[in-house]
Amino acid sequence: MRILYLLFPFFLLLVQGAAAGKVDKCIKRGGICVLGGCRFPYKYVGTCSALSHCCKPVWG
Repeated sequence: MRILYLLFPFFLLLVQGAAAGKVDKCIKRGGICVLGGCRFPYKYVGTCSALSHCCKPVWG
């Protein structure tokens, strides 16, 4: 059971590192990461994580 205390932080760091690459791609596309869906005046251009989407302004 004690090993779970060591594995949990490692798992969180692993997931965070994987998500950071998607956030960088979103920013390079000129978008922002938003929880939930994209609302006007933004359009969907990709995903940042399981819960957040990459949204870009319609005019940009």
